[in-house]
Amino acid sequence: MKKQLTAEFLGTYFLVFAGTGAIVIDKLTGELTHVGVSLTFGLVVGALIFAFGHVSGAHFNPAVTISFLLLKKIDSKSALNYILIQCSSALLASITIEYLFGNVANLGATLPRGSSQQAFIMEFLLTFLLVMVILSSALHKKANTSFAAIAIGATVGLEAMFGGPITGASMNPARSLAPAIVSGNVSTLWIYLIATTLGAIVATYVYKIIQE
Repeated sequence: MKKQLTAEFLGTYFLVFAGTGAIVIDKLTGELTHVGVSLTFGLVVGALIFAFGHVSGAHFNPAVTISFLLLKKIDSKSALNYILIQCSSALLASITIEYLFGNVANLGATLPRGSSQQAFIMEFLLTFLLVMVILSSALHKKANTSFAAIAIGATVGLEAMFGGPITGASMNPARSLAPAIVSGNVSTLWIYLIATTLGAIVATYVYKIIQE
């Protein structure tokens, strides 16, 4: 379990560091643009899955861990440890970004542009799609798992591209939790904790229906 938790720590840290760091750097320099930020998220997720998928399953996301728990691909104790390490490493990543750049762009926190209802539905749907892709490409018995990292990274990049301007395209409770807490902007955090978790849960049950 030590190896798995180390992999989850490193993977989640660099996901949040690179992804939210890209938002901060774009705010400071204007060099990356929204497309660049979206590509950063997609590329880092794909790279990290290639690096750590064979060690821990490359969850890097409490919503994904909950999905794997519901499918009995991980036991409850391990799932709790995964979630704790994911949140801890995400917090460390946000602290690192604040130390390097200051509290710029709310450290890349996910914030809704419109209503809370709009953001909630959007995050639910984005997470639903992401988890469906993860389960279908990495777990399904007929899946070509060697391409899972590409499929998942592409999905993250795609969803960040069109969902980012509206909600920040979280799809990951730890990714939203860390910059919100460290930047002190927690008023809408509940959306990103609840909607993403529900999206993952519903996707898991739909996946089970499809698989069966």
